[in-house]
Amino acid sequence: MSLEIKVPTVGESITEVTLAQWLKQDGDFVEMDENIAELESDKATFELPAEKAGILRIIAQEGDTLEIGAVVCTIEDGDAPAGEKKADAPAAAESAAPAAKAEEASEDTDSYAAGTASPAAAKILREKGIDSSTIKGTGKDGRITKEDAGKAQAKPAAPKAEAKPAAAAPAATPIVAGARNERREKMSSLRKTIAKRLVSVKNETAMLTTFNEVNMQPIMDLRAKYKDVFKEKHGVGLGFMSFFTKAVTTALKEWPAVNARIEENEIVYSDFADISIAVSAPKGLVVPVIRNAESLSLQGIEKEIINLATKARDNKLTIDEMTGGTFTITNGGVFGSMMSTPIINAPQSAILGMHNIVQRPVAENGQVVIRPMMYIALSYDHRIIDGRESVSFLVRVKQLLEDPARLLLEV
Repeated sequence: MSLEIKVPTVGESITEVTLAQWLKQDGDFVEMDENIAELESDKATFELPAEKAGILRIIAQEGDTLEIGAVVCTIEDGDAPAGEKKADAPAAAESAAPAAKAEEASEDTDSYAAGTASPAAAKILREKGIDSSTIKGTGKDGRITKEDAGKAQAKPAAPKAEAKPAAAAPAATPIVAGARNERREKMSSLRKTIAKRLVSVKNETAMLTTFNEVNMQPIMDLRAKYKDVFKEKHGVGLGFMSFFTKAVTTALKEWPAVNARIEENEIVYSDFADISIAVSAPKGLVVPVIRNAESLSLQGIEKEIINLATKARDNKLTIDEMTGGTFTITNGGVFGSMMSTPIINAPQSAILGMHNIVQRPVAENGQVVIRPMMYIALSYDHRIIDGRESVSFLVRVKQLLEDPARLLLEV
């Protein structure tokens, strides 16, 4: 008897998903609750578990767009192959010993099961144009893992020997320098949603951007003085993002319109600050949310940032972790951006952009001095936030960052 595995309901607003990749192959034996595939919605990537143990029969293919409730595969009744069953008798353990020694010997001679790549690894190798037989796997029995494929590099083609032209051969046709190849990739559900939302924000909001600059020397001095004891005590590093998050939550209390949003003909004000942090993930930009950031300490913010960033890199973020923010912070400085006009993360009404820190000459007490300066930008929806509020908010953030003691004393 076979069991149909269907696309589960993953959120009220999600009607379809894309089958990103199979984690098991057709005909494989799978255990109950073992992850067999990765599904990608317009908001997150999640894994599909097997609902019973048995033999996997694949129906949908990688790249297919599936509606909620569509059949992805079936699992038929069946046992694991004899070679995969765990030996429970002493005789079996004894017979396994020579095989283990033989395996060790084969590893010593650099022999391995060529071309046996996991589905995820095979997909990566195909995209890189690398033959799996040229890769030595680190998995069981030389199996090529996803990590092996990620580290693999294509070997340069061996130079061809130059053939001497015959005496009577005509002049060769000139060769055009530079390759002119093109390739096409289907847009993922996440990328399509990002594109749609960004265009919608540009068309439906009265977006403006105001700029300021921050002298980062006080924060850098504070971090240099306390970063070791901070990490020893709390187990996390003391980064810039926690200072910015703390400054933003303080300023939002004083200028609540920056933390508000428009719903139909009403303005909704939030007395809490759920701060969205823009993170560049392998499959695109994601914006996980730090809940009630206004009530967190610097170490609490740092721990939450690390937790969310790790989940983003591993494509483990849930939909709940990426929805409901009231204000967004994005840091283009990690990529070297000097200045930008970030786009609002709808339905929010404002977003703060951080940029790179550059040593620049500035005037201080009538003297020209060199200081580590950062440009900051606030993009806001002018329908709900006036110029006075936006500029005052950004000035307040600047004041708090240039005098970090204010953040701790809340003055």
